[in-house]
Amino acid sequence: MAVNRVPVLKRCRSLGMDPVYLGIDKKSNRQLKRSNRKMSEYGLQLREKQKAKFIYGVLEKPFRNYFKKASHMSGMTGENLMVLLESRLDNVVFRLGLARTRREARQIVDHKHILVNGKQINIPSYLIKAGDVIEIKEKHKSSPRYKEIVEVTGGRLVPDWLEADLENLKGTVKELPKREAIDVPVDEMLIVELYSK
Repeated sequence: MAVNRVPVLKRCRSLGMDPVYLGIDKKSNRQLKRSNRKMSEYGLQLREKQKAKFIYGVLEKPFRNYFKKASHMSGMTGENLMVLLESRLDNVVFRLGLARTRREARQIVDHKHILVNGKQINIPSYLIKAGDVIEIKEKHKSSPRYKEIVEVTGGRLVPDWLEADLENLKGTVKELPKREAIDVPVDEMLIVELYSK
C-alpha cells in the first residue's frame, strides 16, 4: 500500500495551510523562503489539488477517480468532489472525534476496529451514506487508546450532518454533507479547471 511519508508540518508550510485542518495542534515557526515569487495560474490550481489530496490522505490515482465520479454526478463537479472526499469512512471517523487525526482514523479503520451498521469495514475509502451508524467494535471500546482520544477530541465541534455519541464511541450520519458544511480551505473550482484542461 502506498503511503505518503512527507513530514506533515513541512508539507503544510509548502501548501500554505494551517495544520489544524489535519487535527494537529503544532505550529511551524519557519517561514517559506520563496514567498516573493509570483505563482502562475497552473501553480495555483496544482496547489489546491495537492491541498485536497494532502488533507484527505488520498493519492493521485484514487483522487482522479473521485473527480471522474464527481463529474458524472448531477450538480457542480467541484462540490460533488468535496462531498465524496468528505464522506470517506476514515474522514467520518475523524469528524466524529473517534480519532485525533485523519491518519489515525485511517489506521483505526485498517485495523478492523470499525463497524458500519453492525458490519466490520476495513476500507478507509468506503463511502458512507445517510443513516449509517458508525461505531468502534465492542472489544476495543474499553481500550485506553480510545479514552485518550476522547479526552483530546471531546471539545472538537462535530459537523451538523453527523451525530456523535462519544460515551458509547459511536455516531450516526444524519445526511450527506453539503459544500457549506465542509470547513476545508480548498478552492475546488481551481481543481476542476486543472482537470478540465
